[in-house]
Amino acid sequence: MPDTSAPNPLLLDSELPYGLPDFGSIGARHFAPALTEGMREHRSEIELVASNPEPASFENTVLAIERAGRLLDRVTRVFWNLLSTNGTDELEAVAREFSRRLAEHKDAILLDARLFARLAVLEEQSAELGLAGEERELLRRYHLDFVRAGAGLDSAQKTALAAMNSELAGLAARFGQNVRKDSVRLALVCLTGEELEGLDPAALEAARCTALEQGLTTGYVLPLAAPTQQPALAVLRRRDVRARLFEAAIGRGASGGEFDNRAILARIVSLRAERARLLGFRNHAEYVLSDTTAGSVERVNQFLGELVPRAVAQARAEAALLQNLIDGESAGFALMAHDWAYYAQRERLACLDFEESLVRPYLEINRVLEQGAFFTAEKLYGIRFAARTDLPVYDPDVRVYEVFDHDGRPLALFLTDYYARPSKAGGAWANVYVPQSELLGTLPVVGNHLNVPKPAPGAPTLLTVTEVVSLFHEFGHALHAIFSRVRYPSLGGMNVPRDFVEFPSKFNETWAFCPEVLDNYARHHETGAPLPGALLQKVLEMRTFRQGMETTEYLAAAVLDQCWHQIEEPIDAADVERFEAQALERAGLTLASIPPRYRSGYFSHIFDGGYAAGYYAYLWSEVLDADAAAWFAEHGGLTRANGDWLRSQVLARGGTVDANDLFRQFRGRAADPGAMLARRGLCTPAAS
Repeated sequence: MPDTSAPNPLLLDSELPYGLPDFGSIGARHFAPALTEGMREHRSEIELVASNPEPASFENTVLAIERAGRLLDRVTRVFWNLLSTNGTDELEAVAREFSRRLAEHKDAILLDARLFARLAVLEEQSAELGLAGEERELLRRYHLDFVRAGAGLDSAQKTALAAMNSELAGLAARFGQNVRKDSVRLALVCLTGEELEGLDPAALEAARCTALEQGLTTGYVLPLAAPTQQPALAVLRRRDVRARLFEAAIGRGASGGEFDNRAILARIVSLRAERARLLGFRNHAEYVLSDTTAGSVERVNQFLGELVPRAVAQARAEAALLQNLIDGESAGFALMAHDWAYYAQRERLACLDFEESLVRPYLEINRVLEQGAFFTAEKLYGIRFAARTDLPVYDPDVRVYEVFDHDGRPLALFLTDYYARPSKAGGAWANVYVPQSELLGTLPVVGNHLNVPKPAPGAPTLLTVTEVVSLFHEFGHALHAIFSRVRYPSLGGMNVPRDFVEFPSKFNETWAFCPEVLDNYARHHETGAPLPGALLQKVLEMRTFRQGMETTEYLAAAVLDQCWHQIEEPIDAADVERFEAQALERAGLTLASIPPRYRSGYFSHIFDGGYAAGYYAYLWSEVLDADAAAWFAEHGGLTRANGDWLRSQVLARGGTVDANDLFRQFRGRAADPGAMLARRGLCTPAAS
């Protein structure tokens, strides 16, 4: 029996380096009392600010609000991060209970008329107060957050708004839990290895091990990755098995039964639309986009609308080439979505003489991380990584590194969690356990997460090219948090607009296939031989080869996101598929062979994450990324001088300066989309 008399470790400041959570002591039973105490303490701290009889000042209002809630912030960071990495039934039960309670707690603060009145006075007097720099931005941000939260509404409107927020928080938690559980339920089960013909021996053995872990004495299990297109579709030779895998992937959250998300997502978008109208906006997208670098629905619609015909024209040309390949084999079927990856792989082999399986032996995960991502960071920024094996982790596969600056000063702790497991959310992401703050005297603790299938015991982990890109991408997010050098935690690290936060991560992908970096990490896992020059050149060519499909599937998801969040009236669960189909048809994205990167039933980014009306941000940020990469190429590439300039002008400054201004200061001008269009082969406008 657990020792219930022991102190709750979540209520104590961690004594571990950098304030790393004491994962070895934390159990699921600790979260409910810690969250309850965190909310109680936060309410008490905020009440002192709201009831202060002294006139409002920066110190007794803005700074006091910023200091408040440290316990609750610490507990919620640990909780949500553990829920996504090890989502046990116990943690999910806590999430169901506390999602609403935390939303109600947040509203009680943001809708407090006394707090808002104090902030409004300070905002009006900001010029007279002489605030500048971070202090001015912190006041502006808090005042804007209160306005956007509805602090200016009347009492009845606030009550209605709080009820909506509470319900939405519970719905989002249920959506995410359903996706995780349905992904496990619908994983492809094959009785014989012959069904999985095309998988390499290591992947086949991994599928066998997964089956054993799930209690199956015979057969094989292929877990489902987060996006629609599954990695195994590129190699599975049997068309019927490819079809089964694809149908399982697109069926998540929309196949009936207890994990069906259609009623949940219909209610989410209806509530978001109602809430937006209450706050004075036409729809949820207008509400979200008014506080981004894009600035408006019209600008995002224009951005996506201009790209769609270019991408679709390119995708149709690619589809015709794949159909010719199918017809040349006298296969007698039309290209479908579950065929695309397989025949695209075949076409790459024919056109580039390139097969990705030839590269994987050179992409061992530890080398990609340490001789690839770490090597790049050392070259650009002078930082150093040292493994820490003395610190507790929440899973045996998690690794911890201490990060040191060029002068030896400690910078951060960095955690890696790269393997898939049934209790883990799909996809890849970065998180922050401890934010950097000069005010609080804290240095960052940052985590990176992937969902790489774990190989059989003793076998090496060999990555796909896509997984290498994901590793570098999430590492870019980590660097953004690690390099943060701000006073106030609310403005630090990745606390920037949603359509800017992907810029550092997208840009960091640049280095994954920089020849100097590739030459350092791409070594054969058995012989240590470098990736042959001819094969390296094929990898570089493959990265820009036939981008129409990839761009189109992404645009379809981005358009779906906008359509869901530009509605102004409620929608029924029975209309979800029809709405999705009509949205894609209106946008000119109805290609049977190219589904959206995410279908609505498992689109966790927008229904259980922070990307509602913001999924366009990845391509929007790629405009910045490609333009920044062009700047690096113009200035000598992988050098300390270039890295230090990016670090000082962007990465270190968090949200202390307008994001568009940050990029202009770095680049010397506003972003030019030309480099992104060229990279994706979209320079030539599509024929009308």
